[in-house]
Amino acid sequence: MIHPPKTLNLYSVIIPARDEEESLPETVRSIYKVFNLEGIPHEIVVVDDGSKDATWGVLESLAQQEVPTLVAVKNKGLNGFGRAITCGLDHCQGDAVVIMMADASDSPGDAAKYWHLLDDEGYECVFGSRFIKGGKVEDYPKIKLLINRIANLFVKMGFRIPLNDTTNAFKAYRRNVIQGCSPILSPHFNITVELPLKAIVRGYSYAITPISWKNRKYGVAKLKIKEMGSRYFFICAYIWLEKYFSRGDYKR
Repeated sequence: MIHPPKTLNLYSVIIPARDEEESLPETVRSIYKVFNLEGIPHEIVVVDDGSKDATWGVLESLAQQEVPTLVAVKNKGLNGFGRAITCGLDHCQGDAVVIMMADASDSPGDAAKYWHLLDDEGYECVFGSRFIKGGKVEDYPKIKLLINRIANLFVKMGFRIPLNDTTNAFKAYRRNVIQGCSPILSPHFNITVELPLKAIVRGYSYAITPISWKNRKYGVAKLKIKEMGSRYFFICAYIWLEKYFSRGDYKR
């Protein structure tokens, strides 16, 4: 156990959403319910990233009628998963943030566990893993699972870290970590590796905890592996060079 640097006041959930009209009601309602039961002060910042369906109308209805902690934001700039997360970070008020998916694949109970590790035990980051003892995946496509495990093995070996699920977006950070990892370079899904690797390389404290994951009920996944390979490689190479050749210039 480490000594907490300070008590946290507000937990910001950042959810990028593109064409997620069917998934968002379940996702937002379940987060709101669990966080209220846990007594976690929070806001749910959902960023509409250029949706062509009724995502924005769904968000407005949820905020007005059911979920008072919901903050709906439109990304008015260029679209992209990473850009949507950055937009959410720019609009959130919390001194801790957790990134969650719009498709209800991430467990609100795990997000609550993240909060307690940040607030009660004082960690600066919490990284969930679906692939350690206690972790669970449900209905993971076999080809994507194979590619995931290979990619994460290379990241783990290349950076000499204990984390074996770096590519998963579902992670939590104190605000000082987000500030310390700026500027964020990744416009797309490669932000999922940029943030945790920068945080680790720059010396922020972190906990690794088992989490569960389930495949989406509605819509289609936005991640296109063929399009993302070179982008993941670029950001990993960039941070790898920082780790081994910057002589600690970017350390906290």
